[in-house]
Amino acid sequence: MSDYITFALPKGRILQDSMELFAKIGITCPEMEGSSRKLVFENRESKFRFMAVRATDVPTYVEYGCADIGVVGKDTLLEQGKDLYEPLDLKFGYCRLAVAEPVALRQQDDPASWSNIRVATKYPNITERFFAAKGIQVELIKLYGSIELAPLVGLSERIVDLVSTGATLRENGMVEVETIAEITSRLIVNRASLKTKHQRITAILEGLEKVIGDEVRISN
Repeated sequence: MSDYITFALPKGRILQDSMELFAKIGITCPEMEGSSRKLVFENRESKFRFMAVRATDVPTYVEYGCADIGVVGKDTLLEQGKDLYEPLDLKFGYCRLAVAEPVALRQQDDPASWSNIRVATKYPNITERFFAAKGIQVELIKLYGSIELAPLVGLSERIVDLVSTGATLRENGMVEVETIAEITSRLIVNRASLKTKHQRITAILEGLEKVIGDEVRISN
């Protein structure tokens, strides 16, 4: 099946948004339209394969060539630092990667005075680089979920996490202090696939680039 183009897509909303975008350039998979627990879907007529995987695993499948193309948040790419080609910002899945702390602490706190802090996060690599660039020593606590809980129970005073509307922070008595990066979904490509399947992949990239460009112009 080396003539197939294989996509690695994160389960959930990003998968839906990705397939809606792909459909605009004729990439579809009727097999995915029903409810199914399958993880691999195929459009045999067009020779496309789609893998539904965890978002954090998408870069690994693409880097090792199990998938030719993937869609993943910029936060995951910044954290993992995989050797991938990242040609397109898909302009959906927007959020911010931010430093946050309890409102009560913020009222008397000045980030410019930080020298040694403790931070809970799912993103230790990004967090360490961010604070190192500011000359701030940081003790990192890696968590995998419910990051906002850490300050509530005294595990850390501050967190680094994704923020969309800010509602979760507000509900837990926290406030954003600094934005580390603005995050959107990105298209990534395996470097070897770009050479061995150059014609098909280039056509996909050019088609998506045109669609995204047209949508940006319309929205402006």
